[in-house]
Amino acid sequence: MLENDLSPSSTNSSENKTIYLKDYQAPEFLISSVKLNANLGETDTLITSTLLITRNGNHTKPLVLDGEKFNLVGVKLNGLDLSDSDYRVDDHSLTIAVVPNDFVLEIETKLQPHLNTELSGLYQSSGNFCTQCEAEGFRRITYFLDRPDVLSTYEVTIVANKKSCPVLLSNGNFVEGADNDDGTHWVRWNDPHPKPCYLFALVAGDLENISDSFTTQSGNKVELNIYTQAHNIHKCQHAMESLINSMKWDEKVYGREYDLEVYNIVAVDDFNMGAMENKGLNIFNSKYVLADQESATDIDFEGIESVIAHEYFHNWSGNRVTCRDWFQLSLKEGFTVFRDQEFSADMGSRGVKRIRDVQRLRAYQFKEDAGPMAHPVRPESYQEINNFYTVTIYEKGAEVIRMMHSMLGVDGFRKGTDLYFDTFDGQAVTTEDFVRCMEQANDIDLTQFRLWYSQSGTPEVTVEQRFSNNKYIISFIQHCPETPGQTEKKPFQIPISLALFDEHGSKRLEQTVIVTDTKQRFEFDGFESQPTVSLLRNFSAPIKIICDQSDEELAHLIKNDDNDFSRWEAMQRLSLNLLLPAIETGSIDEKRYKNLLNAFDSIIQAHKKQAGDCAVLSEMLTLPSSAYIAELCSPINPQSIVEIKDSLVEKMAFDLEQHFKYLYDESNDKGEFSLSSQAVAKRALKNTALKYLVVTKEEKYYELAQQQYKAATNMTDSLAAFSIIVDSAWLEKKSIIDDFYQRWHKDSLVSDKWFAIQAMSNEPNALENVKQLMKVPEFSITNPNKVRSLIGAFTSNIKAFHAQDGSGYEFIADQVIELNDINPQIAARMVGVFNNWKSFVDPCSIKMKKQIERINNHKGLTKDVKEIVSKALL
Repeated sequence: MLENDLSPSSTNSSENKTIYLKDYQAPEFLISSVKLNANLGETDTLITSTLLITRNGNHTKPLVLDGEKFNLVGVKLNGLDLSDSDYRVDDHSLTIAVVPNDFVLEIETKLQPHLNTELSGLYQSSGNFCTQCEAEGFRRITYFLDRPDVLSTYEVTIVANKKSCPVLLSNGNFVEGADNDDGTHWVRWNDPHPKPCYLFALVAGDLENISDSFTTQSGNKVELNIYTQAHNIHKCQHAMESLINSMKWDEKVYGREYDLEVYNIVAVDDFNMGAMENKGLNIFNSKYVLADQESATDIDFEGIESVIAHEYFHNWSGNRVTCRDWFQLSLKEGFTVFRDQEFSADMGSRGVKRIRDVQRLRAYQFKEDAGPMAHPVRPESYQEINNFYTVTIYEKGAEVIRMMHSMLGVDGFRKGTDLYFDTFDGQAVTTEDFVRCMEQANDIDLTQFRLWYSQSGTPEVTVEQRFSNNKYIISFIQHCPETPGQTEKKPFQIPISLALFDEHGSKRLEQTVIVTDTKQRFEFDGFESQPTVSLLRNFSAPIKIICDQSDEELAHLIKNDDNDFSRWEAMQRLSLNLLLPAIETGSIDEKRYKNLLNAFDSIIQAHKKQAGDCAVLSEMLTLPSSAYIAELCSPINPQSIVEIKDSLVEKMAFDLEQHFKYLYDESNDKGEFSLSSQAVAKRALKNTALKYLVVTKEEKYYELAQQQYKAATNMTDSLAAFSIIVDSAWLEKKSIIDDFYQRWHKDSLVSDKWFAIQAMSNEPNALENVKQLMKVPEFSITNPNKVRSLIGAFTSNIKAFHAQDGSGYEFIADQVIELNDINPQIAARMVGVFNNWKSFVDPCSIKMKKQIERINNHKGLTKDVKEIVSKALL
């Protein structure tokens, strides 16, 4: 048969075609069923796909299938071989000019998965075969209509060497399998639920598994399996417990049952994303599956629980009901992030979960909204879809869902989701369909609310307060800054949760007001004196609140507010009242420092009298992140941020030393290790206290940290002490760094932590240290986790990355250029650190722009990277 060579280099085109939502058209053909045979070889893999295709509508257009980066072996139409003249192949498609209305198309392709460093399509990880097809990876396996609105049933047969690949998995239910005489074996899987090809999955390799089962509320028994390499099999139990808890929760909260006989999860070391919700066969980055007491921190355990839940919840919010097109990506991702956030809140501390979600949103999504890649939750256009798996789509999308949940209430929202799932089961739909279900189920008009999907940017809401004749009057003025392609913004519908506290600290009122106009006021009567307002409780909308509250008002909320998030928020704002002017002037105002010190003292004293949630206290004792501080500075002076914040931490460490020592001792639980909320909270508070103590540079606290590191029976305490020591001025820390390496370098996930902590350390020679660490045998530029843990972590090192000589920028540009040819998705995510270069002071902005221009001028730049750098330079 004819073999058409499609080499990887042939698709590295700098010509980026923009795709627009307004141009969407239904597919010209539909594929109702797929029979796919995968014959996996050591070097060459043969894929035979048999497609049952139907013309969609009355037209005579040719059939055009997507495909790239493989060799075409042959094509048959209704059983007859096609010759060269019957079809045309280019770098990205197969076109057959004349086809009947209904026909069977058989396509044979040849791949080389062991050479696939982009980790998209079919590739190998640690010798095992696996796939990643979202968003457009299936077209790297065979020719297909690679779009989410083409739904097909799949029957998949896998053939492989039995010794090297004893485990053969695909979507759906196991049908049959047997051994062959030549040392190979085969299995067949069938997925009865129509799905888009981005949800296709295949795994083959030498894996072991743990098993359990779950019986649904209607009595169906589901087999549960988690697969990984043999040496990691003991680290899967927490993931299994998280899966079972997720299945119980989804039945209880949303009434959704699982719908297959088996649910498989596979952990792989090489993965561009966190995990993938392929129907019945979830493929996970091993980071979000593997954990035990010795090697995983509390944050790791929480992350695994969250991501396991997220991918399971996709079975309905993403699989059973999927996206019509990629502009609707938040339809599944924003909704499912909200679902996993609520699940995690129910499993642990609701207050701390909300705090951490908001921290991430403010540090990353607000930054995205203020940069050249700003886009609506439902984008209007894109050039490379992989670049739109963003915090806007995911986290801001979740906040949009949360606002609807807040306005409709628990029961109203559930009525809306029931209608949505029941109406659109088995279909590919839009965000508009989701919102319309909320309206119909609750008899409400959400016309204005839809602007959250179509307008980009973070609304800024200025607050004006007045008190007169026992009446408290509050006004909200909303404004949304210009973003690329959107200069004029209409007013959003914004739910703002607020409470009013009187001078004695009693809560007199709590309600959610809905702001719909550019300026709107609300009046509350019956107050003898002006109350103190607690605004945006639980972060009821993804906005920036501009409210000139005094330190005294914030201290009143810190002491009396009954909402964990709001108390934390008051402490954050009190800290910012001190930090932001200090960054601008270069010196800390002593009066405001005293106010902050008193607030810290008051919450610690209150904890001594009556211990509350240690995790919330730990968050309240932590100053705003440098990333969030930077978002509030204009222009951003990175070195000043670091210097002022470090100076403040040091002052507080000395002035509150005895308090921090008390907290350390009081929360230092020497009992059995537990993942209970209380035990996790105590460890968090203890390690926050230790960080402050070591900042004093007292030898006794260096020794305390060393003692904790050596005596720790869990990775949370061990890693916390290690991180604190690495970031300290202790002269003897190198021995601890070497010891950690010797103990853990064979554990890939723990060695990632070793890389990341050093990359983010406050060392004056941090960049040179990172360059040396790239030479360590455990580092690999082809492994996304290693790249993120070392090179990616370095970009979070504000002091080193933003070095005034520009060396940090040049280093990252070098890595982007190298990764461009290895893994464009990872390169594109890395280059995004330059997006907001215009927001920085000179010479930072000048030197950042120089590196963006250097990347942009690199020959052979992939469209993933090209889209981002070209927009950054506009």
